[in-house]
Amino acid sequence: MHGAGDRTASESWMTAAQLLQDAAPLTIPEGASAMTIQVEWEPGDPGTPPHRHSGPAFGYVIEGAVRFELEGEPERVVEAGGTFWEPGGDVIHYQDGNALTDARTRFVVTMMCAPGRPMLELVEKEELEQRAHLRAARPTA
Repeated sequence: MHGAGDRTASESWMTAAQLLQDAAPLTIPEGASAMTIQVEWEPGDPGTPPHRHSGPAFGYVIEGAVRFELEGEPERVVEAGGTFWEPGGDVIHYQDGNALTDARTRFVVTMMCAPGRPMLELVEKEELEQRAHLRAARPTA
C-alpha cells in the first residue's frame, strides 16, 4: 500500500487548472442542491424542447457541438471543449440540440435545483407565443 506520504512532491498543480468559464451574477435558490448530468444526442437530434431550470446551470461540451439558445440571446454553436451557462429561473432555454448531422454530441451540465422543483420544466406553447418578443432574431438561410 502506498500512502500520500510516499508520493514525490509536484508543482504541476500550479499550472494544471485552466479557466474555462466565469459566470456572474449568480442567483442560487435557497436550499438548492447540485446535480450533474451527462447528455448524449445522436446526429441531428434537436434536443430538449423549450424549457427552463429553477437555478443556474453550467455546461461543458465533451464531444461534438451543441446548438445553444437562451431567451434574449442569439443562437450559437458551442463546440467540443467549449462551455455554456444559463442563469435559470424565468429565462427560457430554447435549444440544446446536436448541431451536427453526422456525429454524436455529448455534454455535461451541473445544475443548481430549487428544493421540490424538477431539474427541468417544459414551457407551454401559449407561453412561448406570449414571450416571442423576448427571443433573439432567428438566423436566416
